[in-house]
Amino acid sequence: MIESLFLSLSDLSDRRIIGILIRSMLVTLLIFAALAALTGWALVGVDPCAWFDDSCPLGVAGGGFGAVMLTLLAGWFLFPAIAIAVLCAYIDRVVAIVEARHYPHTATSARSPGWAAVALLGLRSAGRVLLYNLIALPFYIVLLFTVIGPVALFVAVNGAALGRDLGEMVALRHGDRASRAAWLASSRIGRFFVGATVTGLFLVPFANLLAPVLGAAMTTHLYHRRRPT
Repeated sequence: MIESLFLSLSDLSDRRIIGILIRSMLVTLLIFAALAALTGWALVGVDPCAWFDDSCPLGVAGGGFGAVMLTLLAGWFLFPAIAIAVLCAYIDRVVAIVEARHYPHTATSARSPGWAAVALLGLRSAGRVLLYNLIALPFYIVLLFTVIGPVALFVAVNGAALGRDLGEMVALRHGDRASRAAWLASSRIGRFFVGATVTGLFLVPFANLLAPVLGAAMTTHLYHRRRPT
């Protein structure tokens, strides 16, 4: 697993992957900017003081500030799901580049899953990440008093979900359904390591924008080093 991490870090220097990385980062940032703008528009005129029998309707500035705060808070839950959904548009190209660089003998037999399959997998993956975090929400709240508890739970929950999703996305290019299922079953620990690494990077500003592409490269190396025969 450590070897996969270092190989993936070296893959980030490939100009083709840098281009994909920049595009995926821009799309992710645009989605959050649009979310913040929509939230700010919705908050203008809202009167939070009405709960206390007073009146202080939010103006444009207040709505904008509230939108930024809510977007940052929502980013805790939404960033992994949005990042994995955006990655789905580029993951086939990332995996193909990594395979061509390191595993050319298998790259020739790989098949592109097609836009429909990738889009379906992306929606399912984003939904799974959101569902896992919603289920864990009460435990996040309880663990707030432990300081480190919410972070550890966030890494564990999203590590499991993202490890599964990235594994499915990479394995979809190779073999049949039975061989893919066998590999997914035999690589749980490795995929969790990849997912936890990606999730940990999600918590680091700027590094979080690199995390999805790095995770795709790591999973590609993991797959080919434990590929079913």
